[in-house]
Amino acid sequence: MADASEDETEQTVTIGEYIEELEAEELEADLVLGGDEGKECTYPGGYMKRQAIFSCLTCVPSGNAGVCTACSLSCHDGHEVVELWTKRKFRCDCGNSKFGEFSCKLHPDKEPENTGNSYNQNFRGCYCTCGRPYPDPDAKEQIEMIQCCICEDWFHENHLGLNSLDKIPRDEDGEPVYDDFVCEKCASIFSFLKLYPSSIWALPKQKNVPSVQSGTENVVENGSSTNCSDKAIGSHISQSEIHESSSGNDSTCENGTVVNATSDNNKVCLEDQGSSATCTIGVDINVLSVPSEKIGPMFLLKKWRELLCKCRTCSEFYTHKGVEFLTDKEDTIEEYEKMAKSKREEKLKQQEGAELNFLNTLNHVQKIEIFSGIADMKNELHSFLESFDSSKPVTSDDIKGVFENLAKKKKQRLA
Repeated sequence: MADASEDETEQTVTIGEYIEELEAEELEADLVLGGDEGKECTYPGGYMKRQAIFSCLTCVPSGNAGVCTACSLSCHDGHEVVELWTKRKFRCDCGNSKFGEFSCKLHPDKEPENTGNSYNQNFRGCYCTCGRPYPDPDAKEQIEMIQCCICEDWFHENHLGLNSLDKIPRDEDGEPVYDDFVCEKCASIFSFLKLYPSSIWALPKQKNVPSVQSGTENVVENGSSTNCSDKAIGSHISQSEIHESSSGNDSTCENGTVVNATSDNNKVCLEDQGSSATCTIGVDINVLSVPSEKIGPMFLLKKWRELLCKCRTCSEFYTHKGVEFLTDKEDTIEEYEKMAKSKREEKLKQQEGAELNFLNTLNHVQKIEIFSGIADMKNELHSFLESFDSSKPVTSDDIKGVFENLAKKKKQRLA
């Protein structure tokens, strides 16, 4: 019996702790939903840069359709719904031709199909190279999953293609120290990222750096650019000018871009060249040969996207590969969450303003009545907690008794 009492005591929380927990859960929900209150279908907004998406397997078992937050709540309540977190460049499918006779309650006038949408196995409730659901009902312990910032699939840490989980960049407390992850499959397609300096990597660069096909003017070996003509490099630095220092030697330019230190300890900035015709990496990424060695997953540090070359050739390559979003600052999860926090703060301010406006509409007697009621509630709860046996659970009769006492005090005050 003593052990049972100890367990019950450990599970109790104060009202303050409970409120803090609720606020934390609300904030987490706002971050996932991007501040979307789920009142209106997002279809009129077109292919949004990023939004929370859900898949209804009750309506579309094949998993090739997705719905917005509002439709998941209003149109698919009680259905088998898969939460997909966020997806980029997606338009709500709810009620289109993929749903048969089912019609969207919020925005029924939709085109038969959103041809610009892309779907992966996540829409069927499957993830990773193993294709298992999450949470996995057959797993004894749920393994943490990481999302690829390019294909947006999720991967178990032990299925990343690494020889050891120790190769995942973590700090002394075991927390991740990388900002973005690129899965093994996407890493092989976008191996040109290996041409960039160590300042974007959470892990030391691997040796399997892509090379330029023979017959081209530039050759890349071991992360350095050699035999590059001045015309190709222009006013920008070549990779051979960048000292591959450890992350501890990295610094920041005045404009906020990441830099590396050269061998003589001088700063070298990879400037944001905007739409410059000059390539910062000094090679044509369209003619890179496929590495003979397998390229593993990539772990990238914060603001690595800001260092991506935006010259005409590289920009056209991004567009051709469908990853032009990599150079869009607003595409990042960081910007998405920043927007969500801003919406949350604005909503809280509006709520506070509405409360003040409500009080201002009341006369003096009405205000006194409200404040007296709040004081009575506080005192009654305080009395209840003082006299209550903490070893017993709170029942519905206990709560009913609190409100009955409040009603009696109100009658006495008005008598």
